[in-house]
Amino acid sequence: MSSTTASYIRWFSELSLGDVPLVGGKNASLGEMYRELVPLGVKVPNGFAVTAEAYRKVLADNGLEDRLHELLDDVDKTDVRDLARRAHAVREMIYAAPLPAEIEQEIREGWRALAADYGEELSVAVRSSATAEDLPTASFAGQHDTYLNVRGETLLLDAYKRCLASLFTDRAIAYRIDRDFDHFKVALSVTVMKMVRSDLASSGVIFSVDTETGFPDVVFITGAFGLGETVVQGTVDPDEFYVHKPTFEQGHRAVLRRNRGAKQLKMVYTDGHTREASRIVATPEADQQRFCVGDTDVLTLADAAIKIEKHYSARAGHPTPMDIEWAKDGLDGELYIVQARPETVVSQRQGQMLEDYQLTGTAPVLLTGRAVGAKIASGKVRVIKSQSELHRFKPGEILVADTTTPDWEPVMQTAAAIVTNRGGRTCHAAIVARELGISAVVGASNATDTLEDEKLVTVSCAEGDVGRVYDGAVPFETTRVDLGELRRPRTSIMLNLGNPEMAFKTSFLPNDGVGLARMEFIVTDAIKAHPMALLYPEKVADPEARAEIEALISQHDSGADFFVERLSEGVGTLAAAFYPKPVIVRLSDFKTNEYAALLGGSGFEVEEANPMIGFRGASRYSHPAYAEGFALECAAMKRVREEMGLTNLKLMVPFCRRVEEGERVLDTMAKYGLKRGENGLEIYVMCEIPNNVIQVAEFAELFDGFSIGSNDLTQLTLGVDRDSEIVAFDFDERDPGVLKMLQMAVEGAQAAGKHSGICGQAPSDYPEVAEFLVRIGIDSMSLNPDSVLKTTLAILDLEEELQSNAAQ
Repeated sequence: MSSTTASYIRWFSELSLGDVPLVGGKNASLGEMYRELVPLGVKVPNGFAVTAEAYRKVLADNGLEDRLHELLDDVDKTDVRDLARRAHAVREMIYAAPLPAEIEQEIREGWRALAADYGEELSVAVRSSATAEDLPTASFAGQHDTYLNVRGETLLLDAYKRCLASLFTDRAIAYRIDRDFDHFKVALSVTVMKMVRSDLASSGVIFSVDTETGFPDVVFITGAFGLGETVVQGTVDPDEFYVHKPTFEQGHRAVLRRNRGAKQLKMVYTDGHTREASRIVATPEADQQRFCVGDTDVLTLADAAIKIEKHYSARAGHPTPMDIEWAKDGLDGELYIVQARPETVVSQRQGQMLEDYQLTGTAPVLLTGRAVGAKIASGKVRVIKSQSELHRFKPGEILVADTTTPDWEPVMQTAAAIVTNRGGRTCHAAIVARELGISAVVGASNATDTLEDEKLVTVSCAEGDVGRVYDGAVPFETTRVDLGELRRPRTSIMLNLGNPEMAFKTSFLPNDGVGLARMEFIVTDAIKAHPMALLYPEKVADPEARAEIEALISQHDSGADFFVERLSEGVGTLAAAFYPKPVIVRLSDFKTNEYAALLGGSGFEVEEANPMIGFRGASRYSHPAYAEGFALECAAMKRVREEMGLTNLKLMVPFCRRVEEGERVLDTMAKYGLKRGENGLEIYVMCEIPNNVIQVAEFAELFDGFSIGSNDLTQLTLGVDRDSEIVAFDFDERDPGVLKMLQMAVEGAQAAGKHSGICGQAPSDYPEVAEFLVRIGIDSMSLNPDSVLKTTLAILDLEEELQSNAAQ
């Protein structure tokens, strides 16, 4: 389609990113994608832009500019009521102004051309596109109006005028003032685009970067059933998916991680001829319990996002993370990209300054939800139930609401933190909180009922994906470190990490990978049930436990599929966060009492007098009582390495008492597709039993490296049960006998030419142990995240001293 004879509309095929002054950021981006990315397989619905010149002509022909100056030149955004009065007057003036005949005629002709292409049942989306919108430093997201399912020329013209008027909503005026944009230098273009029938399917938002941490190597996809406004506005808790970009581009096709949202509501078309073209309805229970798109669709969306990010980055000349809206058409089954703009929060962070928040106290948890950001804030609660109550809010309070809309932004800017009942990590409250640099907990369900005005609370988003609201003012500390000035020591500094939710954030610490990833955390937190109970739920005697297991696996073909998917996605997230650095995952090391505590576990475990030195670690893997469970572990690890392509994953065998036991474990793993040396697989062994030290040469013939478990090695060297309080005073990793064991282990590994590391608590807790290990030449130390910076600085000083002494 061409508009060579038209003055006021431009088809997408005629537009590019250079046309922002003419058609605004949204339209310029749609044109760029339509021209450049549709040929690469990215689907974009067709449409046209009504230009910014048309907006200016409406003002000029109706003589509105002088009156607009009178109302806006001295506006004070902090006077919320006066701002609302002036904004309303401006909008009424613009909406009442008649359209110049030539503009009306061109819009009508544009509609007819689209109808000829798509048929008489055509409906369109009518969206605002400001000439200062969707810039790399300011998104203007949600500031101006959008109208969906618009049918016919008359309603299209009405929606066009309403979009023009929305340039002067309260929120848009306040946003421009905050960012020093001149009201009269920002004009409005309007998008008219073929409507995607996502009311019959699903839609959502994609970011080509992790929104909370800025981790660049994932595509983050959110979605829900129905039209996409519910996700954007935060009226639903959406499904979430991650795809790892580096391995995707190598040809691996797997969802890295997923989280099913409640998706309580959906927006659909309105039946009949009411004024409102869409309405909100309850999502059927069956749909709430399933994902809104399957893996094939998730991967198609990831492919589109990667192509879009690459194209825009090439145009910009630097990496440009993208914020993208998608919709699935329920009629043709295709996935469409309906908007793309540069992400404007994490991409604007400067330098390599690491800011880390840590709680230093505890208190009862009042609420949990999805964490936005990684900060902590305390303040008094102010529950706001409607826009009419915003005047009650005082700066520095915690804003608590069901959800927020762009009209609330002048008040949100003064909040210490935000808590909402509804919404996911791409909802309005989350977007604004991220832009303002404050904490938000969204999707907290009953926040407005649980929290009361004036109540002192602490909002923490520094503990992973889960945000928590604590009772009272919980003490916390903030650390700022310029990573750009931090040198790397010769000794590799790795991390102890078990929680996948902390992986992206933790990856920004200076590190050489993960030296100990505990599988047990993922099993306890994400799987919850005993592996054998998932395989044989009919053998679970407790009917309540059996019902819980059946609910857990209800969306999977079997309990085995559930276990493999959850474990592989948890471990895969850890491996992806540090890719291509090594991530060493310790195979399961639950003790029998811990396994018994898992859902349905009591019927599959024996009672032991001392589980600490009982049926644990390597002894379980080929034993008839657990061999099938271990097969599931191996299947999950195989999926991470082969399907996900995360070959930086290394495996580690815990509590391997004898050389013969090590041989059996390796044979068992090979039987399940994890053969040492194949596809670069390295298998380490924990050095935590005195026999591992005594026979270090023999174990070295079987395994690729050693990781010293100082907790168990201390326990077994000193004969102290580390779970016994009465002899706890005798548990000390600094004992000369323990240090001698550490030295023998390191020197034995060196003699065999194998890697030596330590992953126990000792170097995190005791600087003198870390110093001892550096002096004897250990290859790596795996530390708890909170001790990495302090220990790294100490090791740098020590290595410098050792080098200086050697030079003398």
